[in-house]
Amino acid sequence: MKRQGESSGVEERAIPLALSVIRQSGRNRPADDLLRQTLKLQRGLPPESSRATAHLVFAWFRWRGWFDGAEANESRLAEARALQERFDREPRSFGDEDIEARATPGWVREEMTAPEGWRRALQARPRTWLRARPGTAEQVAAKLNSCRLSEQVPDALEYLGKEDLFCTELFQAGAFEIQDINSQVVGLACDPQPGETWWDACAGEGGKTLHLSALMRNKGLIWASDRAEWRLKRLKQRAARAQVFNYRAAPWDGGPRLPTRTLFDGVLLDAPCTGLGTWHRNPHARWTTTMADVRELAIAQQRLLASVAPSLKPGGRLIYAVCTLTQAETEGVVADFERKFPDFEPHQVRDASGETGRTRVWLWPQDTGGSGMFIAVWRRRKT
Repeated sequence: MKRQGESSGVEERAIPLALSVIRQSGRNRPADDLLRQTLKLQRGLPPESSRATAHLVFAWFRWRGWFDGAEANESRLAEARALQERFDREPRSFGDEDIEARATPGWVREEMTAPEGWRRALQARPRTWLRARPGTAEQVAAKLNSCRLSEQVPDALEYLGKEDLFCTELFQAGAFEIQDINSQVVGLACDPQPGETWWDACAGEGGKTLHLSALMRNKGLIWASDRAEWRLKRLKQRAARAQVFNYRAAPWDGGPRLPTRTLFDGVLLDAPCTGLGTWHRNPHARWTTTMADVRELAIAQQRLLASVAPSLKPGGRLIYAVCTLTQAETEGVVADFERKFPDFEPHQVRDASGETGRTRVWLWPQDTGGSGMFIAVWRRRKT
């Protein structure tokens, strides 16, 4: 148990750091990136102070709507933290109307019809999900402790402890990845088979590439591309730790000049998006994302789909996934693609239980405990 002096010492260091991050953050300086950079520069900062700083930053942006545009200061920061702690203890002490009015900017109501509970879910602290190697979730949970196995998604488990997972022997040995549960559902929707050839077209740092490889038992071939080469270098490091060998990385700017002329059994397009599905994890983005971003990204998503579609073999599967929930970036993009590419037919999405019977799937935080996601699947018609 911490003594009062220890607790106040933690706060003395955390409060000015949190205020510095909040005041410097903006549309072009995301708070989560700035927080990581700030904490990295604080040599010798105790883990308790790092956690307290992050808690204050994220609490401020989750509850910013309760301050009517006022700037952050020490007293308001303390109030935001108190609101978060009250919500953690008694979420129903906040009325639905208050949550609906304050948790998100007004333009969101024009762009999407959210089911009951979505905005309330945004006010909760995010859960930490892990993906174990196929068939090893129980062993990983037993060794890590403080874990809960998912009942819906195989190999997924929620971590409930406070240990730095990146420093554990299990992580260093590649026994698990830190990956949101709904990102894992995207991999399952792809349903890649050993020996097939796949393209993870917007691979980023490779979380879904590694999952595809695990599902393929490291057999076959995965092309992984991204416009940022530094992300592909990060993928190389992650793949080595996870002992993934059946992939090739190649830069791709999203244009018509593709990284390979290969025809694929499957293509995953986890497209850049506004990220509304991650607003519980990244609350700063609520206040920097605009309707103009939605429109611009929807056009980019349409172009990306048009670029990758010709790379499918007849009978090949195309999976479109975005961690956003706006109509323009989900149903709007799907309608545009199906109008322009009649040789693709909607295909049932596969999840943990098999075929869902749906060709489009919405995954909401309040239902799954993970980030919001939208998935659509097509199969190229055989001629």
